[in-house]
Amino acid sequence: MGIVVTGATGHLGRHVVQQLLEKVPADRVTAVVRDRDKAADLAARGVRLAVADYNSPETFDGLFSAGDRVLLISGNEFDKGRVQQHKGVIDAAAKAGVALLAYTSAPSSLTAALADDHRATEEVLVASGVPYVLLRNGWYHENYTENLSPVLEHGAVVQAAGEGRISSASRADYAAAAVAVLTGEGHENTAYELGGDVAWSFAEYAAELSRQTGREIAYRPVSVEEYSGILRGAGLPEPLAAVLAGVDAAIEKGELVVSTGDLARLAGRPATPLAEAIAAALKD
Repeated sequence: MGIVVTGATGHLGRHVVQQLLEKVPADRVTAVVRDRDKAADLAARGVRLAVADYNSPETFDGLFSAGDRVLLISGNEFDKGRVQQHKGVIDAAAKAGVALLAYTSAPSSLTAALADDHRATEEVLVASGVPYVLLRNGWYHENYTENLSPVLEHGAVVQAAGEGRISSASRADYAAAAVAVLTGEGHENTAYELGGDVAWSFAEYAAELSRQTGREIAYRPVSVEEYSGILRGAGLPEPLAAVLAGVDAAIEKGELVVSTGDLARLAGRPATPLAEAIAAALKD
């Protein structure tokens, strides 16, 4: 039985592969990448490499073998027809007769446009007949901690989420859940709602930033329209800015609060606290 990870050189994919190597021999792991050179470090550790592209479904033909367990990490090219991208992978997996296909989706509570492609992909996967796992990942700490420079420069956290709360966790946490599914038993045809153990608000996030930096960081709530304009002004394409602003509107409605405990149970440990993620980011 091989374990195949798509998007293996992405932020989440690297965490998954690295954690898999702590549990299974490297020659059982296949990293699917678009650029072989970016995976040279994985190959050096004995990981098998396969070159394929979501935009070219034929590149997945023959990539999978019967009995494989596959992690399909959702694409991030919002303008490339993600459902069709994912369908190409699912079709190839079904044709090969894989034992399991896990897909990184979004919480079922999320109604924002960001979730549309995930819901459609889930429908394709369930209809395919492939034994599936829906890893409905909540929001990542890194969505906020990865680029703190503007926040620190302006002394403000600017979002359009009002007093809404978020059950975020680290990429490493979500990777641990995926690894548990890929290496464990009894997960077939299951959906897991994944999120951090403690939900937080942006006011609390700003307060924690203030505490750790010793500087006054305020939370400045804005309207969805204003936030979308700020994102466009920062260089984001209008469709992506609208999607992200829509997520903030969903946060205000409580749609990214996940209280199932599934993430900690699968990972076998508590999720990473937001304060710890902030501390790590400030050290970089």
